[in-house]
Amino acid sequence: MKSLVLYASQSGNTKKLADVVYEVLPGDKEIFSIDETPDSLVDFDFIAIGFWFQGGKPDSKTSGFLPKLGNKKIFLFATHGTAKGSTHAQQGMAAAKELAVDAEVTGTFSCQGEVNPKVLEAASAKPETPPWLADGPGAKGHPDQNDLDELRLQLAGILVN
Repeated sequence: MKSLVLYASQSGNTKKLADVVYEVLPGDKEIFSIDETPDSLVDFDFIAIGFWFQGGKPDSKTSGFLPKLGNKKIFLFATHGTAKGSTHAQQGMAAAKELAVDAEVTGTFSCQGEVNPKVLEAASAKPETPPWLADGPGAKGHPDQNDLDELRLQLAGILVN
C-alpha cells in the first residue's frame, strides 16, 4: 500500500497531527504540504488529509482540493479552536466529507488547536462573534500529547480493518 499525507497548517497545529499520521502509516508513504501536492494521485492507495477550520469548514486550499480526490480511500483530520466534539467541530468535518464527494472516508479525527492570540482578539471584536470563540482560550497547548496519542490509536484501528 502506498500512502500520502497532505496537510494545510497555518500555525503548526495541523502539521503536528500530520507528522503523527505519517509516523503511524505503514509501508511506502510520502508527506507534503497541500501547497506541494503531487501532480498525480494515481499511485496512492490511501490519502490522509489534514486541515484547519476556516469559517466552520476546511480552509480554502483544502476545500478546493477535496472534490478532486475521486474514489480514493481517505482519512480526514483537523484542528480547530472550538471544543472537541462540539456542534461546530462536527459540522466542519461534515462539510469536509461533503466536499470529498466521491471518496471513501475511512475515518476522521479532530481536536482543538491553539489559537493565535491576535486571532482571538480580532474574532472577539467582530459584531457577531464566531461560535468557536468561547472555546478558543481552552485550546491553549493543543494539540497536546493526549490528542496525539488518541490520533495514533484511532488511525491504528482504521488501518487494521
